[in-house]
Amino acid sequence: MERSLPRVDSIDITISPMRRRHLRSVLKIEQQVYPRPWSMGLFMSEIGYRDSRLYVVARMGTRVVGYGGLMLVLDDGHITTLAVDPAQHRQQIGTRLLHRLNSGAIDRGAKNLTLEVRASNDAAQGLYRAFGFAPAGIRKGYYVENKEDAIVMWASDVDTADYADRLARLSAGVTGQTVVEEVDRP
Repeated sequence: MERSLPRVDSIDITISPMRRRHLRSVLKIEQQVYPRPWSMGLFMSEIGYRDSRLYVVARMGTRVVGYGGLMLVLDDGHITTLAVDPAQHRQQIGTRLLHRLNSGAIDRGAKNLTLEVRASNDAAQGLYRAFGFAPAGIRKGYYVENKEDAIVMWASDVDTADYADRLARLSAGVTGQTVVEEVDRP
């Protein structure tokens, strides 16, 4: 018997800059998803560094259903966080957020992207592989609450036409509409 993936509903999502007004909703998701959630103060600090950071939220109507963050260092972009409300998994929200973060990094001059992911998180690793991330190393015991290893993944040459084609294919595969509100530029 052939097993199929759960159906992805066609939903409309708005991706917009993360603002202070979104943080209560972001923290609710953060607390559901991560054993050691970031604090309000940490998020406030991160969204304050507009010249070297990009933080966005995904909204379904007015409800925040996901968020992601990126830190830029020279020509490398580091995905610092990416989370989706567990009730909204399998709706391509993570794909939309990662697409926006990668595009934003490229727009700001990134040539390479990196991130860490739990060794046990196969779903996230699959998403990252779709975006061209490949395992490049292990950080032993990176997640201190349970000493789980992190896989370090890199996507190189993201400023090329080939990578732009990859992003276009990924975007074309998303059902529903994605509206991207202009992200503030430093």
